[in-house]
Amino acid sequence: MDKQRRSLLVATGALGAATVLPASANNTSCDSGALPSVVHMVYFWLRNPSSESDRDKLISGLRSLTAIPEIASLHVGLPASTLKRDVIDNSFHVSELMMFHSVADQDTYQNHPLHVKFVEEHAHLWDKVVVHDSISAP
Repeated sequence: MDKQRRSLLVATGALGAATVLPASANNTSCDSGALPSVVHMVYFWLRNPSSESDRDKLISGLRSLTAIPEIASLHVGLPASTLKRDVIDNSFHVSELMMFHSVADQDTYQNHPLHVKFVEEHAHLWDKVVVHDSISAP
C-alpha cells in the first residue's frame, strides 16, 4: 500500500472512530469543541469465556459507570470480525473505551466509589485485564 493511501486510511479511520463514540448522558462536550484529551482503553479476558451471562454482567457493569460525572464518553465493545492480520489482537472478550477531559478527571474516576464498587462486584468475572491510557498528541 502506498504511503499516501495509508495516510488517508489512517486519517479517515481516526475521524470515523472519533465521530461514533457515544457521549455519556451525564456530560457535555468540551467548551472548545475539541475531543477530550485522555483516552482510557481497557481489554477484558473473561475467566469463563463461554458464559454469555458473565459477559453480559460485565457489559452491564461497565455501562453503569456512565453515572460517574468525569467520564466524557464511554464505548463498550466486543471483538470485531475484521480481517485477520498479524497486528490485530482480538483475543479479548469485552473492551471499554472511555474519554476524559483531563488526567485529573481520569484520576478522580479511578477512585470514584462507583468505579471501586464496579471492580469489587465484577473482578471475579475476568481472568486478565490490559489497560492502555493515552493523551492527545500536541
